[in-house]
Amino acid sequence: MIQIYAGKGFETQKTERFFKERRISFQRVDVLKFGIGRRELESVRAAVGLGALIDRESRAFLESPFRFSDDEALIFSALLENPRMLRLPIARNGKQATVGYSPEAWADWK
Repeated sequence: MIQIYAGKGFETQKTERFFKERRISFQRVDVLKFGIGRRELESVRAAVGLGALIDRESRAFLESPFRFSDDEALIFSALLENPRMLRLPIARNGKQATVGYSPEAWADWK
């Protein structure tokens, strides 16, 4: 089952439209409302890397003291506590994951 961790925004709409047009079922999780679990975020981190998960242009990240840190454990904890610092949408299919709108990576997902 494909999971889309998303908030509100154009990238999220495009991502959902991609899967709907191809009749691929997915589960949408509103990260800004419900957050994301540690195991899910660790799985995505293993697939794409910690740097890809951070929305460096978000207001939450720019106002946080973590933007000056290189400590990956500290940054990972900050992402769990404040999902507004995540780059969304995050699409996950088992151990595969993408961040942002990535139709070329999703082409073979079912």
